[in-house]
Amino acid sequence: MAVPFDLDEHVYDALAAGASGFLLKDVTAERLFDAVRVVEAGEALLAPSVTRRLIGEFARLRPRPPAPLLDALTPRETDVLRLIAEGLSNAEIAERLVVGNETVKTHVGRVLRKLGLRDRAQAVVAAYESGLLVPRTDPGRPWRPG
Repeated sequence: MAVPFDLDEHVYDALAAGASGFLLKDVTAERLFDAVRVVEAGEALLAPSVTRRLIGEFARLRPRPPAPLLDALTPRETDVLRLIAEGLSNAEIAERLVVGNETVKTHVGRVLRKLGLRDRAQAVVAAYESGLLVPRTDPGRPWRPG
């Protein structure tokens, strides 16, 4: 679904006012109930199309950190970081790289430690900020490396 351009202002205003979520009016009742539970639990939730636009805008406005951020990682750790940023679980990463779950856990831990990150969410941000991944603006196109 294409998000109207004028929606951006509503999203930014809502988030600036402290909103913890933003869904589009075509959301199903089930998804709305799930969203209320997510926000009630202290998490944030955005419609996927809104998330894509925000990531794109964030990446466009945010200056890129120097590439040496990723220089600390081995090629395999860089692969793991990319897959984390693509939203894969440890089991999915293990399957994709044809390694065991424990090996993936080890790589994830090393990535977090080497980059001074607290969790997977920060790893996703680091992957985008470093240019390892670039936000896609067309939901039909696959992710592409930066």
